Amino acid sequence: MDTAPDPTRTALVVIDLQRDFCSPGGYADRAGIDIAPMQAVVVNAVRLLQAARTAGLLVVHTREGHLSDLSDCPPAKLARSVVAGAPIGSLGPLGRLLVRGEQGHDFVDAVRPVSGEAVIDKPGYGAFHRTRLAQVLAARDIEQLIICGVTTEVCVHSTLREAVDRGFLCTTVGDATAASNPALQAAALAMIDVEGGIFGQVRSTDEVVASLQGLPPADPDRLDARVNTWVKAFTGA
Repeated sequence: MDTAPDPTRTALVVIDLQRDFCSPGGYADRAGIDIAPMQAVVVNAVRLLQAARTAGLLVVHTREGHLSDLSDCPPAKLARSVVAGAPIGSLGPLGRLLVRGEQGHDFVDAVRPVSGEAVIDKPGYGAFHRTRLAQVLAARDIEQLIICGVTTEVCVHSTLREAVDRGFLCTTVGDATAASNPALQAAALAMIDVEGGIFGQVRSTDEVVASLQGLPPADPDRLDARVNTWVKAFTGA
């Protein structure tokens, strides 16, 4: 982040760091996805949470999941989960997959919300769809979002794009996000920076934490070099 954010106008949004995506036996694991990258970003998410809490930011945690009768799960989404090999609502080691109230739907212990932090349960990929997130942010006059979580190419990007369309200034924390397929990570981050940062900016955990602590901004030349690395990885150049 180039300047220290106004803590009264900034929120940290932690997307879907729940057992269904990060733990053995959850939805992602049952779908044959390597959950190691998702588990790995928890460490940086904890650092962001600590910095955000110290700085007094609003913290929002999201969870993807459905009502027990699946009445809020579109048939097309349910069909996709069947093709993936992890039907939503089917029974797994952590309870019914992606169903609210089940063990798998709950947060990973390390990033569990504390008192005063908002929890947004969402039936879709984007955190604004059929949720109260817009109202929560409006009530605090939030203008800027710092976004981390999983997965980069689905729920992170869906939420980011919804937020940008609503006028929020967004920072995606690249090393505190993970894609379901590691090959998609660089491409998903590179998309954010196109056209002068059409979807905001991408920063590292170190840079965001330093900014929240009021330390000097990172060297812009170094940031440009990292963006070029992501672009090269995406294009194969």
